[in-house]
Amino acid sequence: MKITFLIHDIYGIGGTNRTTLNLAASLADRHQVTVVSVRRHRTSPRFAIDPRVVVVPLVDVRKDSADLADPQLHQPSRAFPAAEKRHHQYSLLTDRRAEEYLRDCDADVIIGTRPGLNVYLARFASTRAVRIAQEHLTHDTHSRKLRAQLARHYRDLDAVVTTTEADAAVYRTRMRLPGVRVLAVPNGVPDPGLPPSDGTSKTIAAAGRLARTKRFDLLIEAFTEVAAKHADWTLRIYGSGTEQERLRQLIDEQGLAGRAVLMGVVSPIEPEFAGAAIVASASDAESFGMTIVEAMRCGVPVVATDCPLGPAEIIHDGVDGRLVPMGDRQALATALLDLIADEPGRRRMGEAALIAARRFDPDRIAGAYEELFDELAAARHTRDRPHGTARWGGSVRRTLSRLRP
Repeated sequence: MKITFLIHDIYGIGGTNRTTLNLAASLADRHQVTVVSVRRHRTSPRFAIDPRVVVVPLVDVRKDSADLADPQLHQPSRAFPAAEKRHHQYSLLTDRRAEEYLRDCDADVIIGTRPGLNVYLARFASTRAVRIAQEHLTHDTHSRKLRAQLARHYRDLDAVVTTTEADAAVYRTRMRLPGVRVLAVPNGVPDPGLPPSDGTSKTIAAAGRLARTKRFDLLIEAFTEVAAKHADWTLRIYGSGTEQERLRQLIDEQGLAGRAVLMGVVSPIEPEFAGAAIVASASDAESFGMTIVEAMRCGVPVVATDCPLGPAEIIHDGVDGRLVPMGDRQALATALLDLIADEPGRRRMGEAALIAARRFDPDRIAGAYEELFDELAAARHTRDRPHGTARWGGSVRRTLSRLRP
């Protein structure tokens, strides 16, 4: 089978790039896999790419690229939805290159990886291919205007795949897509191949974009109480973003200099997690929760806010991690203090996390996608019937049930 992913810019960093490459590498064991990068802004990708995966860039925006002289590059896109936040990076040239590639693409399955690219898929890709829209954000993250634009195009696709069942339920309820499969398949996270944490370090780790929604400010404030009772524990926060300076000031205001440290971007992050005793996530929203799974794959229990939509589908509260109410500084501090005080319990929870995280192995996720591909291909003839008559078997549902807590 020939499988093609359509992605914004595979040469950069980001969760979508990482999860797409994990899935592509697993599928490459049995299929021909191509990753089409609409943009190319650097010579070498930030992440390692399996040599079996073919990468095809469409528009080169590197310095001295011939594409920079093309006048169409400087005219706004007419096909990429204007309400999509990446619209400013799309042009008549990206429209044309995407249309040309997708029109002639002979893939059996084509998967878009962001809303605007899913619109490209609906508008330009041959109906001979199974066409799947992946949603790495969430329905409610999109503006009302964008959701209206997506609804018009998503109904022409074969499936919409979210990363959580909670988000899939929102799509089924709020975006009418007759005849289109709407289901959840979690992201795949590989075994880091590291010795797991032994739970004895005195470090709490956290990672992600330094953005307001990630609530690192709440975590720093909760750690103030930890630091007051446990002078030998430290907090390390990995990542970069617009909140960096504000968080640095907060650390100074709380008297945590040297105790709470902004570590910058570190990739891969797994060695840092494996060296920690606890990982914390204080987010107000998560489309999935990649860092939670990455920490669990390192044998580290995670204390996470029970925010929409991902953490509750990953963590078994009190078994392989802790869930606390969103925005509750005291509850977050108490959960951290409880784990700090109970080293044997912390170690048991880390061992349980290591076992539970195996359900996110990329080969298992690839298997769920392969079953979906087969069922969608078998049901293609039903798309010619009146909307709403398509039926699908239970094999994908059975596979997905094994991937959930």
